[in-house]
Amino acid sequence: MQNSSDASPTSELGRALLAYDEARRAAMAEARRALSLNELDAKALVFVAQNPGARPSHVRDHLGITSAGVTTLIDRLVQRGAVRRDLDEEDRRVNHITATVDLDSPPWCSLRGFDNGVEAAITAMDPAEADLITAALQRLTAAGTAAAR
Repeated sequence: MQNSSDASPTSELGRALLAYDEARRAAMAEARRALSLNELDAKALVFVAQNPGARPSHVRDHLGITSAGVTTLIDRLVQRGAVRRDLDEEDRRVNHITATVDLDSPPWCSLRGFDNGVEAAITAMDPAEADLITAALQRLTAAGTAAAR
């Protein structure tokens, strides 16, 4: 299986996309390391923060893991104090998961630091230029996805 470090893009754009991907991965890995979270826990925490009250099945489906896996993952996040489980008032068999940490405050903001910097740069761009880049990235993503199948 080939990963990003095995790829050798020949175009300047391909190299720039690879550099972006590697920089984002490195930023996320450093944030996870600083917070003592594994990659799956970090993805779950960000998902729950963006979807307050999500059911464990929503987290499971988002991450593509088993029911047992999501239970163990949520248990870890509850133990860390990063999320809480709330029982549904109408059906006590149902849990709702809510983040108890503010991902916009230190140290948790490091999980989204790179993306926030990118968003700030996009906001500063000329809207027409941003639209052209968006369209190009959508075409590249579709072409890459189709070729990978």
